[in-house]
Amino acid sequence: MNTMQNNCYKELRCFMLLALFLFSVTGAIAQGITVSGKVTDKDGAAMPGVTVLLKGTSKAVPTDVDGNYTINVPSSSGTLVFSFMGYEPQEVPISNRTTINVQMGSESKALEEVVVVGYGTQKRSDITGSVASVPKDRLSNLPVTDLTQAIQGTTAGLNITQGSSVPGSSGGMRIRGVNSISANTSPFIVLDGTPFFGQINDINANDIESIEILKDASAVAIYGTRGSNGVILVTTKRGKSGEPRVSYNGYYGVEGLANKFEPSSPEAYVQKYKDYLIAQGLAQTQVLPNTFEVDNYNAGRTTDWLDAATQTGKITEHNLSISGGTDKVQYYLTGGYLNQEGVIKGYQFERASVRSNLDATFTDYLKAGASLYFADHNSDGGRANMLLATAMSPYGQVNDDAGNFEIYPMFPELLFANPLLGLTTDRIDRRKYITGTAYTELTPGFAKGLKYRLNASTTYEIGRQSGYEGRAANNLVGSAYANNNETNNWVLENILTYTKDFGKHHFDFTGLYSAQKSQYFRSGAEANTFVNDQLSFYNLGAAENRTSSSYGDKSTLLSQMGRLNYSFDSRYLLTLTARRDGYSAFGANTNKYGLFPSMALGWNIANENFMQDAEFVNQLKLRFSYGQSGNQAVGVNQTATLFNPVRFPFGGTSTIGVLAGSLGNADLNWETTTSTNFGLDFGFLQNRINGTLEYYRSNTDDLLLRRNIPNITGYSQVWYNLGSVKNNGLELTLNTVNVETNKFKWETSLNFSRNKNVIVDLYGDKQDDVGNRWFIGKSLGAVYSYIWQGVWQEGDDIPTSLNAKPGDLKFEDVNGDGRITGDDRVYLGTTLPKWYGGLTNTFHYSNFHLSVFLQTSQGSMKGNADIFYGDEAGRRNIPAEVGYWTPENRSNEFPSLAYRNPHGYNFARDNSYVRIKDIRLSYTVPQALLNKYGINGLTLYTTGRNLYTFTDWVGWDPESNQDSRGSGNWVNNYPLVRTVSFGLNLTL
Repeated sequence: MNTMQNNCYKELRCFMLLALFLFSVTGAIAQGITVSGKVTDKDGAAMPGVTVLLKGTSKAVPTDVDGNYTINVPSSSGTLVFSFMGYEPQEVPISNRTTINVQMGSESKALEEVVVVGYGTQKRSDITGSVASVPKDRLSNLPVTDLTQAIQGTTAGLNITQGSSVPGSSGGMRIRGVNSISANTSPFIVLDGTPFFGQINDINANDIESIEILKDASAVAIYGTRGSNGVILVTTKRGKSGEPRVSYNGYYGVEGLANKFEPSSPEAYVQKYKDYLIAQGLAQTQVLPNTFEVDNYNAGRTTDWLDAATQTGKITEHNLSISGGTDKVQYYLTGGYLNQEGVIKGYQFERASVRSNLDATFTDYLKAGASLYFADHNSDGGRANMLLATAMSPYGQVNDDAGNFEIYPMFPELLFANPLLGLTTDRIDRRKYITGTAYTELTPGFAKGLKYRLNASTTYEIGRQSGYEGRAANNLVGSAYANNNETNNWVLENILTYTKDFGKHHFDFTGLYSAQKSQYFRSGAEANTFVNDQLSFYNLGAAENRTSSSYGDKSTLLSQMGRLNYSFDSRYLLTLTARRDGYSAFGANTNKYGLFPSMALGWNIANENFMQDAEFVNQLKLRFSYGQSGNQAVGVNQTATLFNPVRFPFGGTSTIGVLAGSLGNADLNWETTTSTNFGLDFGFLQNRINGTLEYYRSNTDDLLLRRNIPNITGYSQVWYNLGSVKNNGLELTLNTVNVETNKFKWETSLNFSRNKNVIVDLYGDKQDDVGNRWFIGKSLGAVYSYIWQGVWQEGDDIPTSLNAKPGDLKFEDVNGDGRITGDDRVYLGTTLPKWYGGLTNTFHYSNFHLSVFLQTSQGSMKGNADIFYGDEAGRRNIPAEVGYWTPENRSNEFPSLAYRNPHGYNFARDNSYVRIKDIRLSYTVPQALLNKYGINGLTLYTTGRNLYTFTDWVGWDPESNQDSRGSGNWVNNYPLVRTVSFGLNLTL
């Protein structure tokens, strides 16, 4: 045996001995003792779901449906803690016993849920503002790539639209309507107490402990110029004292199109061409219009282009974490990997992330902690074109005889190129995001209730996008681009809190002084006309034509905030808040600082003496708030006049000069939203019925709008603070426990939101802006079009002035001039829903859990180009579900194939829907079985998402991102997908 073999043998032997030693130690530790027993309530009924915890550790088990439990403990001298929501926890010493039965005492009214609010936490009973918590079960057991997919439809007042299922994409978020016309309308996100600057899919949903939605002025005013669109507080998981706990959760899923808008069959396509020629009054000389089509028709060759461009999508995710600590130091470490292969060929998304949260207590008065998070995104790859795939003739051919993609499958038709050509392009799309946060918390002993906290955070984000399109993609000269961008932000926050109680009086004060800086830079280059495709985008200098550009900006924000909470006897509540922000991008002629105050009142009626006999009332609280918040709105350099560089000849040489670009306005300032909120929180019958009812009203003034100015100035538009918008709405959250027995429980959660948006004024003259589809007294997102009345039929008395014929669409002559013109367009509705909501029914039987979640959006409209396929040669295919008018088939919905839509009608339709958003079935393995293998928890589950949609919409999907003009363009041509997944959660 040679030296290398000897070394390997020794290493293997050492490894085996070490493994045997660890196994022996683990076995010795596991021996300990086993404690079992039963937990009952005050009436002797078994209590399932009670947590039995070994004090000072993370080792815990739940009681089963009969109230029984079994837990392994390393020593007989420990203490067991029994806890259940609504009951005071009980601590019971083991004292060498192996059987411990416990009877839980009376329900505790003092046990209060603690909720994260801005710059701190509060008991829910003491909150005066509108703060909603996302159900925690939405953050697990779901195959989602970002948190917007998990929380859509779960919270009143939060409207999320998943307009695209592109891998890695995120949904749009709005809280309580649209408060601005031109400025950003997305809510402000705060992650672990500090502003979040990344993209929403940077956050791994498995790392999230809780999500709170701040909606009214009292809740959001503490965020000043960033709070007018609401605030979302995201808190990640942190370590807890106890033994190390290792957790793994992962799933594998398959995806398919949620609604397959199938193209017409080959036979129907042939008939369509025949009907098209008849409609045009043309003679048919061949069965199909193009040579390639005729050849394939004669040979009996057909292509399912939708099948060729799509595939069975796959999604898988793995997350591994370890947490634990001592009384002095707690840690949470996690790593995650997500891989998604899209339904449309070429689309893919990968995300790898690492998070580390650390908290340490050094002395009685000093605590510190740090968090580090890194996410790496990859969306590389060429992509198939879904829109082209749905338009291709079934008698086109994907590949030529050599196996290469056919450039023009319907040759000599050159309008429709092969939808799979995009797969041949080189494409890089990558992004890296890293953020670090540290805090120090000082609690001086000389002033009880006083605490100082310093938060410091920084983020750095870099992105790279490069691509090359060459001969294989029908680009005969080759085109390439290479772009790089980076963003850097830092925030420093000084937070001072003071809490004091005087008898029945409670005070707590929060003061803030913070500074923030943001920097952005990008550079890019484009090139074309390459000798060959060999260099791709790696040497743009090899191209004949090249251009380059760069851009950079920075901004700063300086803020002060004060908040006072007061309560008397937990009955009467008062909150006063004021925040002052200074933003560098505001105009030079304005005060760069703005003050945003708010106040809120609360009355815990259930705590009044006269309610003591009303035992069925567990919670009854009235809330009122009024205040202001702002929208920074103004972009960097938007207040300054900008010039664009231009090259021109001067003195016989080429010289760089400047031309007028955009006109600045040094008077630009923030938009201000003033809002009022009335709320009622209730809970009856031991909180088996509980919820919240709220009414709000908000007005946003000094809107940022582009105003047209005379071209003689050298500019056509300039930004101004003009106009106002108002929103009012009603929100209801209702939670009920419908049935509860020893083995079966049925819970229901309902949320309903209604919002009405109105433009109050635009330019100070109460006049509409038809070009932008802004109408006084109407909602934003206006659908402005003709009133459709059906289809003209043979035998109808068609006025000559209309220049219409049978088979054309019929519209109402609104102004009565005998013609259909742009003046006959009217406001039909809005792309904003009148109301939206969600309904969840959850059933528990023994260790099985079934959740059915329905989500809905009602009362909105949008253009629907999916149902109009007119073209000048009858060449494109149409969906099987979409018909057309003929003298024999007198449709009153779809026009003739000869119709060319001369008025630009957008085919606007109601796009209301009810969707089975997800169904989850899980099984929790009994703890008694797991204890034999040293496992703390194991849950197996299967989930289906976007399973079915109830709607009258004809098209791909009623929610897809298609604008109200009816352009028919989805985001990246990617419709909604259905997902079925299988996964597990394991804790050691």
